[in-house]
Amino acid sequence: MKLATFTHAGSTRIGVVRGDDLVDLAAAAPELPRDLIAFLSLGQRARQRAGEVASATGARLPLAEVKLEAPVPRPPKYLAIGLNYADHVAESGLEAPKFPTVFNKQSTCVVGPHDEVHMPRVSSALDYEGELAFVIGKRCRHVPRRRAPEVIAGYLVANDVSVRDWQLRTPTWTIGKSFDTHGPLGPWLTTGDEVGDPHGLGIRTWVNGELRQSSNTKELIFDCFALVEHLSTAFTLEVGDVIATGTPGGVGISMKPPRLLAVGDVVRVEIDGLGELRNEVVSEPEETARF
Repeated sequence: MKLATFTHAGSTRIGVVRGDDLVDLAAAAPELPRDLIAFLSLGQRARQRAGEVASATGARLPLAEVKLEAPVPRPPKYLAIGLNYADHVAESGLEAPKFPTVFNKQSTCVVGPHDEVHMPRVSSALDYEGELAFVIGKRCRHVPRRRAPEVIAGYLVANDVSVRDWQLRTPTWTIGKSFDTHGPLGPWLTTGDEVGDPHGLGIRTWVNGELRQSSNTKELIFDCFALVEHLSTAFTLEVGDVIATGTPGGVGISMKPPRLLAVGDVVRVEIDGLGELRNEVVSEPEETARF
């Protein structure tokens, strides 16, 4: 099942993607929640009901007529993993980590699959990182690897947009990874039963139609299930938490010479079976100053 958060006619709600259409759950099953975290919190009965109405209902909207939002517009936690593909470790000139390299992206960075990405006023060192991400579907702690699939609600595409000079000012990376609009997610959440094994998916990133990254999630150093086990050892994972699993080689900063993003560039990230993000880089608008 593909679960989307979308806006139509001034209202944001959730639906099930079926081909080129979207089943509006607010119309087809009004007893269900209208946001994805609340929906996932209800567990299997909500998913079963959504599946039933998606197969039977006529409450459909063409995808072309809705605005897709990030499936989880404000995740409780947005955790990301650095240096998790061997080729990216090599191009960074660093040693392969013995344990996952974990950092936070602030949840205010999250935007939708087709939203604009801002070139910050304070930097032009903007870079892309196409990634597989997953969403937690069950509150959990101390999850063994073999049971990790039970707590993953589904998978989606992420772009860990990075402001390289700000990222490298401190060892924690968080501020350089968390500028507003620097967390495109989507285009929807594909549930685990539809994905099957998430560790064999092709992942590709294009900039203005030029292929920059091409790899497969089988190349992850620490896979999705290992990450659940590792993270949940330390703290509780909550419904709606997003974990981005790291980027393969081919980032702009590591090219010789570096090829960072510029205003007007369009970044497209695609993962087999999960869909794609398509985000244009624009100058940060004046109205982002708020007091």
